[in-house]
Amino acid sequence: MKIALQRIDDGFNMEAVDENGHKVLMDSSVENGGKNNGVRPMQMIVMGLGGCSAIDVVMILKKQRQEVTDFRIEIEADREKGKEPSLWENVHLVFHLSGNIDADKAARAVELSMNKYCSVAETLRRGNTRLTWEVKLNA
Repeated sequence: MKIALQRIDDGFNMEAVDENGHKVLMDSSVENGGKNNGVRPMQMIVMGLGGCSAIDVVMILKKQRQEVTDFRIEIEADREKGKEPSLWENVHLVFHLSGNIDADKAARAVELSMNKYCSVAETLRRGNTRLTWEVKLNA
């Protein structure tokens, strides 16, 4: 993997581009001297967790011939207080699935993703992040 990162203003606004040309803007908060023109780098980790797990869950359910008509994840995360660097301490995900889906299969797909397949989840876990989740089906 190759990533190119370029500063694009006189502050902290950065543009990262992967080898396929996909771009992401990052910046710091106004309080920290940024212009709030992009995602914070630490937020990207949590977003990556959601994306990684979402791909796993949908893939597992498709293989089980479950009909997923809607899917979203809400994520709440807290960082360590009073530490530098300040790592993610707790991350809670709520998986919202709709469709003709067996509840046990949905729960198992999420469990497999979070405990076995999602590399971002394991990366966070190795940093002592407490990962929790719940599954809401057709709610």
